[in-house]
Amino acid sequence: MEIKSSLHQLKEKFKGNTFAPAFNAFHTFLYTPNDVTKGGTHIKVADDLKRTMNMVILSLVPCLLFGIFNTGYQHFAAVDAANGIIREASFLGNFITWENFLLGSTKVLPLVIVSYVVGLTVEFIFAVIKGHEVEEGYLVTGMLVPLIVPVDLPLWMLTVAVIFGVIIGKEIFGGTGMNILNPALTIRAFLFFAYPTWMSGDKVWVHGAVERTGTAEAISGETILGSYAQNQEIIYSLSDMFIGFIPGSVGETSKILIILGALFLIFTKIGSWRIMLSTIAGALFMGLIFNQVVDLGWITETSNFYGLMSVPFWEHLLIGSILFGAVFMATDPVTAAQTLKGKWIYGFLIGFISIMIRVFNPGYPEGVFLAILLMNVFAPTIDHYVIESNVKKRLNRIKLKTA
Repeated sequence: MEIKSSLHQLKEKFKGNTFAPAFNAFHTFLYTPNDVTKGGTHIKVADDLKRTMNMVILSLVPCLLFGIFNTGYQHFAAVDAANGIIREASFLGNFITWENFLLGSTKVLPLVIVSYVVGLTVEFIFAVIKGHEVEEGYLVTGMLVPLIVPVDLPLWMLTVAVIFGVIIGKEIFGGTGMNILNPALTIRAFLFFAYPTWMSGDKVWVHGAVERTGTAEAISGETILGSYAQNQEIIYSLSDMFIGFIPGSVGETSKILIILGALFLIFTKIGSWRIMLSTIAGALFMGLIFNQVVDLGWITETSNFYGLMSVPFWEHLLIGSILFGAVFMATDPVTAAQTLKGKWIYGFLIGFISIMIRVFNPGYPEGVFLAILLMNVFAPTIDHYVIESNVKKRLNRIKLKTA
Protein backbone atom coordinates (compact mmCIF):
# COMPACT_ATOMS: atom_id res chain seq x y z
CA MET A 1 0.00 0.00 0.00
CA GLU A 2 2.87 2.37 0.82
CA ILE A 3 4.43 1.76 -2.61
CA LYS A 4 1.09 2.36 -4.30
CA SER A 5 0.55 5.57 -2.34
CA SER A 6 4.04 6.79 -3.18
CA LEU A 7 3.50 6.13 -6.88
CA HIS A 8 0.20 8.04 -6.82
CA GLN A 9 1.92 10.98 -5.10
CA LEU A 10 4.74 10.85 -7.63
CA LYS A 11 2.18 10.88 -10.43
CA GLU A 12 0.74 14.12 -9.06
CA LYS A 13 4.20 15.68 -9.07
CA PHE A 14 4.68 14.69 -12.73
CA LYS A 15 1.53 16.52 -13.83
CA GLY A 16 2.46 19.13 -16.43
CA ASN A 17 6.00 17.76 -16.66
CA THR A 18 7.51 17.03 -20.07
CA PHE A 19 8.11 13.41 -19.09
CA ALA A 20 4.64 12.91 -17.61
CA PRO A 21 3.50 10.67 -20.52
CA ALA A 22 6.44 8.31 -19.91
CA PHE A 23 5.76 8.03 -16.18
CA ASN A 24 2.00 7.69 -16.70
CA ALA A 25 2.64 4.77 -19.05
CA PHE A 26 4.40 2.82 -16.28
CA HIS A 27 1.78 3.85 -13.74
CA THR A 28 -1.10 2.77 -15.96
CA PHE A 29 0.62 -0.53 -16.68
CA LEU A 30 0.63 -1.30 -12.95
CA TYR A 31 -2.70 0.23 -11.91
CA THR A 32 -6.12 0.93 -13.34
CA PRO A 33 -6.50 4.64 -14.20
CA ASN A 34 -8.46 6.45 -11.47
CA ASP A 35 -9.80 9.15 -13.79
CA VAL A 36 -13.58 9.65 -13.58
CA THR A 37 -15.76 11.16 -16.30
CA LYS A 38 -17.35 14.44 -15.21
CA GLY A 39 -20.49 14.51 -17.34
CA GLY A 40 -22.47 13.08 -20.19
CA THR A 41 -23.62 9.53 -20.78
CA HIS A 42 -20.99 6.85 -21.25
CA ILE A 43 -21.13 3.11 -21.87
CA LYS A 44 -19.81 1.31 -18.81
CA VAL A 45 -17.75 -1.79 -19.54
CA ALA A 46 -15.30 -3.86 -17.53
CA ASP A 47 -12.49 -3.75 -20.07
CA ASP A 48 -10.25 -1.05 -21.46
CA LEU A 49 -7.56 -0.89 -24.14
CA LYS A 50 -4.92 -2.35 -21.83
CA ARG A 51 -7.06 -5.36 -20.93
CA THR A 52 -7.99 -5.90 -24.58
CA MET A 53 -4.33 -5.89 -25.62
CA ASN A 54 -3.50 -8.30 -22.80
CA MET A 55 -6.16 -10.73 -24.04
CA VAL A 56 -4.64 -10.71 -27.52
CA ILE A 57 -1.18 -11.32 -26.05
CA LEU A 58 -2.54 -14.26 -24.05
CA SER A 59 -3.89 -15.77 -27.26
CA LEU A 60 -0.41 -15.45 -28.82
CA VAL A 61 1.59 -16.94 -25.93
CA PRO A 62 0.93 -20.60 -26.92
CA CYS A 63 2.21 -19.87 -30.43
CA LEU A 64 5.30 -18.23 -28.94
CA LEU A 65 6.05 -21.17 -26.64
CA PHE A 66 5.52 -23.67 -29.44
CA GLY A 67 7.77 -21.59 -31.68
CA ILE A 68 10.54 -21.74 -29.09
CA PHE A 69 10.41 -25.55 -28.96
CA ASN A 70 10.06 -25.82 -32.74
CA THR A 71 13.13 -23.65 -33.30
CA GLY A 72 15.23 -26.08 -31.33
CA TYR A 73 13.55 -29.13 -32.86
CA GLN A 74 14.06 -27.95 -36.46
CA HIS A 75 17.72 -27.19 -35.75
CA PHE A 76 18.51 -30.62 -34.33
CA ALA A 77 16.38 -32.35 -36.99
CA ALA A 78 18.43 -30.53 -39.65
CA VAL A 79 21.69 -31.62 -38.01
CA ASP A 80 20.45 -35.22 -37.94
CA ALA A 81 19.39 -34.97 -41.60
CA ALA A 82 22.89 -33.81 -42.51
CA ASN A 83 24.18 -37.02 -40.93
CA GLY A 84 21.64 -39.18 -42.73
CA ILE A 85 19.27 -39.53 -39.78
CA ILE A 86 15.59 -38.75 -40.33
CA ARG A 87 13.76 -37.59 -37.21
CA GLU A 88 10.16 -38.64 -36.66
CA ALA A 89 8.46 -35.90 -34.67
CA SER A 90 7.04 -36.97 -31.31
CA PHE A 91 5.37 -34.32 -29.15
CA LEU A 92 6.41 -35.75 -25.77
CA GLY A 93 9.34 -37.71 -27.18
CA ASN A 94 11.77 -35.45 -29.02
CA PHE A 95 9.85 -32.15 -29.25
CA ILE A 96 9.11 -31.00 -25.69
CA THR A 97 12.71 -31.34 -24.54
CA TRP A 98 15.07 -29.15 -22.55
CA GLU A 99 17.61 -28.90 -25.37
CA ASN A 100 14.94 -27.70 -27.82
CA PHE A 101 13.65 -25.15 -25.32
CA LEU A 102 17.14 -23.89 -24.42
CA LEU A 103 18.23 -23.41 -28.03
CA GLY A 104 14.87 -21.95 -29.02
CA SER A 105 14.96 -19.49 -26.14
CA THR A 106 18.39 -18.19 -27.12
CA LYS A 107 17.05 -17.42 -30.62
CA VAL A 108 13.43 -16.36 -30.06
CA LEU A 109 13.54 -14.42 -26.78
CA PRO A 110 16.13 -11.89 -28.09
CA LEU A 111 13.72 -11.16 -30.96
CA VAL A 112 10.95 -10.51 -28.44
CA ILE A 113 13.16 -8.31 -26.25
CA VAL A 114 14.46 -6.22 -29.15
CA SER A 115 10.95 -5.83 -30.55
CA TYR A 116 9.55 -4.52 -27.28
CA VAL A 117 12.53 -2.42 -26.15
CA VAL A 118 13.04 -0.67 -29.49
CA GLY A 119 9.35 -0.24 -30.28
CA LEU A 120 8.37 1.07 -26.85
CA THR A 121 11.40 3.40 -26.81
CA VAL A 122 10.20 5.00 -30.05
CA GLU A 123 6.66 5.21 -28.62
CA PHE A 124 7.92 6.91 -25.44
CA ILE A 125 10.03 9.39 -27.41
CA PHE A 126 7.07 10.42 -29.55
CA ALA A 127 4.81 10.62 -26.49
CA VAL A 128 7.23 12.97 -24.74
CA ILE A 129 7.80 15.12 -27.84
CA LYS A 130 4.13 15.37 -28.79
CA GLY A 131 2.83 15.48 -25.22
CA HIS A 132 0.27 12.67 -25.53
CA GLU A 133 -0.17 9.54 -23.46
CA VAL A 134 1.60 6.30 -24.40
CA GLU A 135 -1.01 3.98 -25.89
CA GLU A 136 -1.04 0.24 -25.27
CA GLY A 137 -1.32 -0.66 -28.96
CA TYR A 138 2.33 -1.67 -29.28
CA LEU A 139 1.92 -4.36 -26.63
CA VAL A 140 0.37 -6.58 -29.31
CA THR A 141 2.60 -5.38 -32.15
CA GLY A 142 5.69 -6.13 -30.05
CA MET A 143 4.52 -9.72 -29.63
CA LEU A 144 3.43 -10.21 -33.25
CA VAL A 145 6.70 -9.05 -34.82
CA PRO A 146 8.92 -11.88 -33.42
CA LEU A 147 6.30 -14.44 -34.48
CA ILE A 148 6.31 -13.44 -38.17
CA VAL A 149 10.06 -13.37 -38.86
CA PRO A 150 12.70 -16.10 -39.40
CA VAL A 151 14.56 -17.26 -36.31
CA ASP A 152 18.00 -16.27 -37.58
CA LEU A 153 17.09 -12.68 -38.51
CA PRO A 154 19.94 -10.41 -37.30
CA LEU A 155 18.85 -8.26 -34.37
CA TRP A 156 20.16 -5.06 -35.94
CA MET A 157 17.90 -5.63 -38.95
CA LEU A 158 14.94 -6.12 -36.63
CA THR A 159 15.89 -2.92 -34.81
CA VAL A 160 15.93 -0.87 -38.01
CA ALA A 161 12.66 -2.41 -39.19
CA VAL A 162 10.86 -1.78 -35.88
CA ILE A 163 11.95 1.88 -35.86
CA PHE A 164 10.71 2.25 -39.44
CA GLY A 165 7.44 0.44 -38.76
CA VAL A 166 6.52 2.38 -35.63
CA ILE A 167 7.37 5.78 -37.12
CA ILE A 168 6.11 5.33 -40.68
CA GLY A 169 3.38 2.80 -39.97
CA LYS A 170 1.85 4.44 -36.92
CA GLU A 171 3.27 7.60 -35.39
CA ILE A 172 3.11 9.80 -38.49
CA PHE A 173 -0.62 9.06 -38.64
CA GLY A 174 -1.16 10.10 -35.03
CA GLY A 175 -0.46 6.94 -33.04
CA THR A 176 -2.61 4.00 -31.96
CA GLY A 177 -6.08 4.08 -33.45
CA MET A 178 -5.10 6.47 -36.27
CA ASN A 179 -2.84 4.25 -38.39
CA ILE A 180 -4.11 2.94 -41.72
CA LEU A 181 -1.60 0.08 -41.97
CA ASN A 182 -0.98 -2.77 -39.54
CA PRO A 183 2.33 -1.81 -37.83
CA ALA A 184 3.56 -5.40 -37.46
CA LEU A 185 3.00 -6.10 -41.15
CA THR A 186 4.60 -2.77 -42.05
CA ILE A 187 7.70 -3.96 -40.18
CA ARG A 188 7.66 -7.27 -42.01
CA ALA A 189 7.17 -5.58 -45.37
CA PHE A 190 10.18 -3.36 -44.69
CA LEU A 191 12.30 -6.41 -43.85
CA PHE A 192 11.18 -8.24 -46.97
CA PHE A 193 11.93 -5.41 -49.38
CA ALA A 194 15.07 -4.11 -47.63
CA TYR A 195 16.68 -7.47 -46.78
CA PRO A 196 15.04 -10.05 -49.10
CA THR A 197 17.76 -12.70 -48.76
CA TRP A 198 17.12 -12.83 -45.01
CA MET A 199 13.37 -13.18 -45.43
CA SER A 200 13.08 -15.77 -48.21
CA GLY A 201 14.95 -18.70 -49.68
CA ASP A 202 15.69 -22.17 -48.40
CA LYS A 203 18.18 -21.42 -45.60
CA VAL A 204 16.53 -18.80 -43.41
CA TRP A 205 13.85 -20.80 -41.58
CA VAL A 206 16.12 -23.09 -39.55
CA HIS A 207 18.71 -21.81 -37.08
CA GLY A 208 22.25 -22.25 -38.37
CA ALA A 209 21.32 -23.30 -41.91
CA VAL A 210 23.07 -20.26 -43.40
CA GLU A 211 26.40 -21.21 -41.80
CA ARG A 212 26.16 -24.86 -42.91
CA THR A 213 26.25 -24.13 -46.64
CA GLY A 214 28.61 -27.06 -47.22
CA THR A 215 25.69 -29.47 -46.86
CA ALA A 216 22.93 -27.00 -47.65
CA GLU A 217 20.65 -29.46 -49.42
CA ALA A 218 20.75 -31.94 -46.57
CA ILE A 219 19.96 -29.46 -43.83
CA SER A 220 18.06 -26.85 -45.79
CA GLY A 221 15.47 -24.76 -43.99
CA GLU A 222 13.09 -24.84 -46.94
CA THR A 223 9.46 -24.30 -46.02
CA ILE A 224 6.67 -26.41 -47.49
CA LEU A 225 5.65 -23.46 -49.67
CA GLY A 226 9.13 -23.25 -51.11
CA SER A 227 9.21 -26.99 -51.77
CA TYR A 228 5.86 -26.86 -53.58
CA ALA A 229 7.02 -23.84 -55.61
CA GLN A 230 10.07 -25.80 -56.79
CA ASN A 231 8.05 -28.99 -57.44
CA GLN A 232 10.05 -30.83 -54.77
CA GLU A 233 8.87 -33.87 -52.84
CA ILE A 234 7.10 -32.98 -49.58
CA ILE A 235 8.53 -34.88 -46.60
CA TYR A 236 6.02 -33.65 -44.03
CA SER A 237 2.73 -35.36 -43.24
CA LEU A 238 -0.60 -33.59 -42.84
CA SER A 239 -0.41 -34.15 -39.08
CA ASP A 240 3.04 -32.48 -39.01
CA MET A 241 1.57 -29.49 -40.85
CA PHE A 242 -1.43 -29.27 -38.53
CA ILE A 243 0.50 -29.67 -35.28
CA GLY A 244 3.38 -27.51 -36.50
CA PHE A 245 6.45 -29.76 -36.77
CA ILE A 246 7.60 -27.85 -39.87
CA PRO A 247 10.01 -24.98 -40.69
CA GLY A 248 8.58 -21.49 -40.92
CA SER A 249 8.29 -18.18 -39.12
CA VAL A 250 8.36 -18.54 -35.33
CA GLY A 251 4.62 -18.42 -34.64
CA GLU A 252 2.97 -19.50 -37.89
CA THR A 253 3.59 -23.26 -37.91
CA SER A 254 1.14 -24.70 -35.35
CA LYS A 255 -2.32 -24.50 -36.91
CA ILE A 256 -4.03 -26.12 -33.94
CA LEU A 257 -2.74 -23.41 -31.58
CA ILE A 258 -3.74 -20.70 -34.05
CA ILE A 259 -7.28 -22.15 -34.13
CA LEU A 260 -7.40 -22.20 -30.33
CA GLY A 261 -6.23 -18.57 -30.34
CA ALA A 262 -9.00 -17.73 -32.82
CA LEU A 263 -11.64 -19.35 -30.59
CA PHE A 264 -10.30 -17.41 -27.60
CA LEU A 265 -10.48 -14.08 -29.47
CA ILE A 266 -13.98 -14.85 -30.73
CA PHE A 267 -15.16 -15.92 -27.25
CA THR A 268 -13.80 -12.71 -25.70
CA LYS A 269 -15.38 -10.71 -28.58
CA ILE A 270 -12.04 -9.16 -29.50
CA GLY A 271 -11.50 -10.77 -32.91
CA SER A 272 -14.06 -10.64 -35.70
CA TRP A 273 -15.22 -14.14 -36.67
CA ARG A 274 -16.62 -12.66 -39.88
CA ILE A 275 -13.17 -11.55 -41.03
CA MET A 276 -11.58 -14.87 -40.03
CA LEU A 277 -14.23 -16.96 -41.77
CA SER A 278 -14.36 -14.84 -44.92
CA THR A 279 -10.55 -14.83 -45.24
CA ILE A 280 -10.53 -18.62 -45.09
CA ALA A 281 -13.40 -18.75 -47.61
CA GLY A 282 -11.52 -16.46 -50.00
CA ALA A 283 -8.37 -18.60 -49.76
CA LEU A 284 -10.31 -21.83 -50.35
CA PHE A 285 -12.16 -20.32 -53.31
CA MET A 286 -8.96 -19.14 -55.00
CA GLY A 287 -7.30 -22.50 -54.30
CA LEU A 288 -10.28 -24.32 -55.81
CA ILE A 289 -10.01 -22.22 -58.98
CA PHE A 290 -6.34 -23.15 -59.37
CA ASN A 291 -7.17 -26.84 -58.80
CA GLN A 292 -9.71 -26.64 -61.62
CA VAL A 293 -7.11 -25.05 -63.90
CA VAL A 294 -4.79 -28.01 -63.24
CA ASP A 295 -7.56 -30.61 -63.63
CA LEU A 296 -8.59 -29.15 -66.99
CA GLY A 297 -5.00 -29.45 -68.23
CA TRP A 298 -4.60 -25.74 -68.88
CA ILE A 299 -1.17 -25.81 -67.26
CA THR A 300 1.59 -28.40 -67.55
CA GLU A 301 3.92 -29.86 -64.92
CA THR A 302 6.83 -27.97 -66.44
CA SER A 303 5.27 -24.63 -65.52
CA ASN A 304 6.72 -22.65 -62.62
CA PHE A 305 3.19 -22.33 -61.21
CA TYR A 306 2.23 -26.00 -61.36
CA GLY A 307 3.53 -26.99 -57.90
CA LEU A 308 1.42 -24.56 -55.89
CA MET A 309 -1.54 -24.68 -58.30
CA SER A 310 -1.80 -28.43 -57.80
CA VAL A 311 -1.90 -28.18 -54.00
CA PRO A 312 -5.36 -29.35 -52.78
CA PHE A 313 -7.32 -26.17 -52.10
CA TRP A 314 -7.89 -27.03 -48.42
CA GLU A 315 -4.20 -27.74 -47.86
CA HIS A 316 -3.36 -24.07 -48.45
CA LEU A 317 -4.65 -23.47 -44.91
CA LEU A 318 -2.08 -25.87 -43.44
CA ILE A 319 0.97 -24.41 -45.19
CA GLY A 320 2.36 -20.91 -44.85
CA SER A 321 0.89 -18.16 -42.70
CA ILE A 322 -2.57 -17.63 -44.21
CA LEU A 323 -4.28 -18.93 -41.05
CA PHE A 324 -2.07 -16.87 -38.73
CA GLY A 325 -2.73 -13.77 -40.80
CA ALA A 326 -6.48 -14.39 -40.86
CA VAL A 327 -6.70 -14.71 -37.07
CA PHE A 328 -4.18 -12.22 -35.68
CA MET A 329 -3.47 -9.73 -38.49
CA ALA A 330 -6.55 -9.28 -40.65
CA THR A 331 -8.74 -8.79 -37.56
CA ASP A 332 -6.85 -5.71 -36.35
CA PRO A 333 -9.79 -3.47 -35.36
CA VAL A 334 -7.98 -0.28 -36.36
CA THR A 335 -7.00 -1.18 -39.92
CA ALA A 336 -9.81 -3.60 -40.83
CA ALA A 337 -13.22 -2.79 -42.29
CA GLN A 338 -15.75 -1.63 -39.70
CA THR A 339 -19.14 -2.40 -41.27
CA LEU A 340 -20.54 -5.94 -41.03
CA LYS A 341 -20.88 -6.42 -44.79
CA GLY A 342 -17.54 -4.69 -45.28
CA LYS A 343 -15.86 -7.26 -43.03
CA TRP A 344 -17.08 -10.10 -45.23
CA ILE A 345 -15.79 -8.37 -48.37
CA TYR A 346 -12.52 -7.30 -46.73
CA GLY A 347 -11.71 -10.78 -45.42
CA PHE A 348 -12.70 -12.60 -48.61
CA LEU A 349 -10.43 -10.41 -50.73
CA ILE A 350 -7.51 -10.96 -48.32
CA GLY A 351 -7.79 -14.72 -48.66
CA PHE A 352 -8.37 -14.55 -52.41
CA ILE A 353 -5.38 -12.28 -53.08
CA SER A 354 -3.12 -14.19 -50.64
CA ILE A 355 -3.39 -17.43 -52.60
CA MET A 356 -3.06 -15.57 -55.90
CA ILE A 357 0.23 -14.00 -54.81
CA ARG A 358 1.37 -17.32 -53.33
CA VAL A 359 0.91 -19.14 -56.64
CA PHE A 360 2.09 -16.48 -59.08
CA ASN A 361 5.23 -15.54 -57.12
CA PRO A 362 7.23 -18.79 -56.81
CA GLY A 363 10.32 -16.86 -55.71
CA TYR A 364 8.50 -15.83 -52.55
CA PRO A 365 5.34 -17.94 -52.29
CA GLU A 366 3.80 -16.22 -49.28
CA GLY A 367 1.57 -13.25 -49.98
CA VAL A 368 -0.71 -12.94 -46.99
CA PHE A 369 1.10 -9.96 -45.49
CA LEU A 370 0.98 -8.08 -48.80
CA ALA A 371 -2.70 -8.94 -49.23
CA ILE A 372 -3.58 -7.66 -45.74
CA LEU A 373 -1.61 -4.44 -46.22
CA LEU A 374 -3.33 -3.89 -49.56
CA MET A 375 -6.77 -4.39 -48.03
CA ASN A 376 -5.83 -2.14 -45.08
CA VAL A 377 -5.57 0.64 -47.64
CA PHE A 378 -8.92 -0.23 -49.25
CA ALA A 379 -10.84 -0.93 -46.02
CA PRO A 380 -12.18 2.67 -45.72
CA THR A 381 -13.27 2.54 -49.36
CA ILE A 382 -15.13 -0.73 -48.79
CA ASP A 383 -16.90 0.73 -45.74
CA HIS A 384 -17.76 3.88 -47.71
CA TYR A 385 -19.53 1.99 -50.48
CA VAL A 386 -21.27 -0.34 -48.03
CA ILE A 387 -22.67 2.68 -46.17
CA GLU A 388 -23.62 4.40 -49.43
CA SER A 389 -25.44 1.25 -50.53
CA ASN A 390 -27.35 1.08 -47.23
CA VAL A 391 -28.33 4.75 -47.50
CA LYS A 392 -29.64 4.25 -51.05
CA LYS A 393 -31.68 1.22 -49.99
CA ARG A 394 -33.28 3.16 -47.13
CA LEU A 395 -34.06 6.12 -49.39
CA ASN A 396 -35.66 3.77 -51.89
CA ARG A 397 -37.81 2.22 -49.13
CA ILE A 398 -38.92 5.68 -48.05
CA LYS A 399 -39.85 6.59 -51.64
CA LEU A 400 -41.89 3.40 -51.98
CA LYS A 401 -43.79 4.11 -48.76
CA THR A 402 -44.53 7.71 -49.72
CA ALA A 403 -45.45 6.91 -53.32
